[in-house]
Amino acid sequence: MKRLNVLISAFACHPPLEAGAPEEEKLLASGESILGWNIVNQVARFHDAWVLTQARNRPGIERAQMRGEAAGVRFRYLDYKLWWKPLWHKSFTLHFYYYFWQWLAWAEARKLRRTVAFDLAQHATFANDWMPDYIGARLDIPFVWGPIGGGQRNPKGFESEYGWKARAGERYRILSQELGRRLIRGRRRCASRARAILVCNEETRRKIPPADRAKVRFFPVTGINRADLHDPVARPEGDRSFRLLTTGRLVRYKRFDFCIRSTAAFLRNNPGTDVLLEIVGEGPEGPALQALVREMKMEEHIRFVPWMPRRELITRMTACDVFLFPSLREGGGIVVIEAMACGKPVVALDSAGPGFHIQPEWGLKVEPRNPEQVVEDLAAALERLWKDPGLRLRLGRAARRRAEDFYLWDRLGERLRDIQAEAVAGPLGPERT
Repeated sequence: MKRLNVLISAFACHPPLEAGAPEEEKLLASGESILGWNIVNQVARFHDAWVLTQARNRPGIERAQMRGEAAGVRFRYLDYKLWWKPLWHKSFTLHFYYYFWQWLAWAEARKLRRTVAFDLAQHATFANDWMPDYIGARLDIPFVWGPIGGGQRNPKGFESEYGWKARAGERYRILSQELGRRLIRGRRRCASRARAILVCNEETRRKIPPADRAKVRFFPVTGINRADLHDPVARPEGDRSFRLLTTGRLVRYKRFDFCIRSTAAFLRNNPGTDVLLEIVGEGPEGPALQALVREMKMEEHIRFVPWMPRRELITRMTACDVFLFPSLREGGGIVVIEAMACGKPVVALDSAGPGFHIQPEWGLKVEPRNPEQVVEDLAAALERLWKDPGLRLRLGRAARRRAEDFYLWDRLGERLRDIQAEAVAGPLGPERT
């Protein structure tokens, strides 16, 4: 296939934080931004790439290019000069700004098109289905939309534990997204003009207009590099310690309280076990979670660890026995894939991204029916894995194979290249099974 001229819209696009990176860049190197960065690098393997992104990503990107990353990629940095800075600290206001930023991106795309004959436009980030890409909706060139998520929501029966503010916030989030799907100018046109639509979970596929679902392909918003792969190692004979790990931003919907309660339930059923759960991360739920640990008298068995560089986190993953991740509505769940790459069995909820990533051959899933049932079933899954080290090893080996076969960025890049080639030729039809 010949090299194409590809225009990429990547509002969030930042390399992973390197050691010594400025403090103000911590918020920029989110999972969404790293997704954008990886998409850009994979497209650039096969094609000539022009990328539209926020101006605040510029320092990190330019340092990465000096290290030889994203070689040859042409970045255009766009932002409104006067009023954008107060908006990116909150999710709602950041998405509000993103809507208007897309008009900047469209205007810049029109200018670029006067001098560059683009073969394809690729949307990379934001990875949500309820706001359109205006380059795709309005620029008359073949267009690939995604990978996108956004269709996932909390399972029914779990919001009763929230305070009224949290319940109102969740309802507002759902309402805003539905209004976006129905009312935002260009969203339906974006879907209809896209020659391929890449989604990261089944919930999002169902949000695509029925007339456009034949163009949908499942494509993860999470991936790994070959250096992330590690072979599972069995504990020395006679070592009965049990090390659990979970990580993420400490926010309500990730339900780290389920990790705490299920570990406590496991210990009640197996008194005297040398079990330790490490919770790596920071966030607004941190104080409440620490209070819960004290209330349950689990200080000896649960440890909170601050954010750390990704390399250090991967090292901790390789040392644990089980990765526990009971998030309710995770669109992607990169840490699940990273744990699989480290050869660890993952215990997660059968919901959204993790429910898509985990299958019985390489992990254990718990159906989320109600909070009490989830805690009991998570504890039972932990007990099963603790009592059967051989099962842990078999699941871990299968998880590593799955990560290598399906989630390596180089392989995802090859798959994206093939989808783009089809899209240049014409709209994709129903996927062959």
